[in-house]
Amino acid sequence: MFNYAAFLALSEVIRRGSFEAAAAALNVTPSAISQRIKGLEERIGTALIHRGPPATGTEAGLRLMRHADQVRLLEQTLTADLRPPDDPPPLRIAVTADSLATWFMPVLTALPALFDLVPDDQDHAQDWLKRGEVSAAITSHAKPPAGCDSIPLGALRYHATASPEFIARHFPNGPDAISLGRAPTITFNQKDKLQLRWAEQIAGRKITPPSHLIPSTEAFAEAARLGLGWGMNPEALIANDLATGRLIALGPPLDTALYWQLTRLMAPALAPLTAAIKKRAAEILRPLSP
Repeated sequence: MFNYAAFLALSEVIRRGSFEAAAAALNVTPSAISQRIKGLEERIGTALIHRGPPATGTEAGLRLMRHADQVRLLEQTLTADLRPPDDPPPLRIAVTADSLATWFMPVLTALPALFDLVPDDQDHAQDWLKRGEVSAAITSHAKPPAGCDSIPLGALRYHATASPEFIARHFPNGPDAISLGRAPTITFNQKDKLQLRWAEQIAGRKITPPSHLIPSTEAFAEAARLGLGWGMNPEALIANDLATGRLIALGPPLDTALYWQLTRLMAPALAPLTAAIKKRAAEILRPLSP
């Protein structure tokens, strides 16, 4: 049997970034935390913490942290009345940044837990689940990793948008291969391929435009409003901009399918959250194409 006090120490060190902060949270000494981690590393036979600063989890450490978090959440569901615990367990979920900004946040009230949300691109959120670093993920991949279930949610619609002034300057005759290759675009991060995917559909070939890197969904939309570039913005975020003409769609929309994927072990404990996600998605997202 594993020492779950050591698991708890490991989780706190990784989340808080230091042995001292973990010790304060658990009301023990830093030496006690160090001893627990050392004992766990000797038991496992590998390093679990990069000492930093800040202290971060190794691949093995992150997997053990998720296991400990799952055990705490499963134990919570065994209580007779399911009342919220005094010390709710943490739950780590990978979520697309655009989902966080547009529809996902209200579902978190469905489950008494401390949420550790990992924002990532919709094409890469599943990687966290594959590595065992999260218990669930919102992803664009339909096929789940081994040991996981995949629940279709709907499609998040994106529009390629720009300000009227930007369009007059860069797309006076509409977007084509030449103008799309020259006009600055906006990219969320290096993983974000939505702009390139849309541009290729319009141009009929791959396009490599100059690009701003703006890793914030809200700031991304604001950059488009300010005329810095064009970009793929979620419809739910810019509906008012489209209605008022502050932003203009450059062409047809692009729908991105979303799926809720979770480990089968955690499915019973996460059932209230899953139900809330399905309900919210049905209200906000577009139906998936058959």
